[in-house]
Amino acid sequence: MQAYVEKSVIPRYDGFDQAHRREHVSMVIDQSLELAGKLGVDKDMAFAIAAYHDTGLCEGREIHHLVAGRIIREDAALRQWFTEEQIETMAQAAEDHRASSGHPPRSIYGRIVAEADRFIDPETIVRRTVQFGLEHYPEMSPEEHYARMSQHLHEKYGRDGYLKLWFENSPNAARLELLREMMEDEARMKELFEKYYTD
Repeated sequence: MQAYVEKSVIPRYDGFDQAHRREHVSMVIDQSLELAGKLGVDKDMAFAIAAYHDTGLCEGREIHHLVAGRIIREDAALRQWFTEEQIETMAQAAEDHRASSGHPPRSIYGRIVAEADRFIDPETIVRRTVQFGLEHYPEMSPEEHYARMSQHLHEKYGRDGYLKLWFENSPNAARLELLREMMEDEARMKELFEKYYTD
């Protein structure tokens, strides 16, 4: 199963935006496997869910989580290793992973991939936000890019942001606090923006 996924699924990320390339999916896989091990759940399912979680970006960001669920359900090869019930659980987990989802994940696997997808490294988050803006809004001025980055970070990661963590006392909780402190330091934010804007 792992060989199939590495050959047929992971390469799909090569065509996505810079914030969702192989580096990202590898991080989500690693984090998912670590959480699955600690929680004592099926590591093969956790691996597959993580590998497929953003494949729906092929049809756009807004519905990518739903498309990823459909891709899992339609991939006949997965039936070599998983039951229909497991595949449905995996599809739902992919559908539920999005940070802006209006409902909590329906299973432990959904919580795992959602948490793993939120690996919070403050500098990485700033870099990915800047890269996304440059790729999707090339017409913006540097000032507009900075404003877009700041607005996005506060809407998602701010103290009243929509990001939800699913495991108390996870390493993400401590890193989220560090990110929030960094976001409150305007000089530091401008320094990081300049660093990644000119890369």
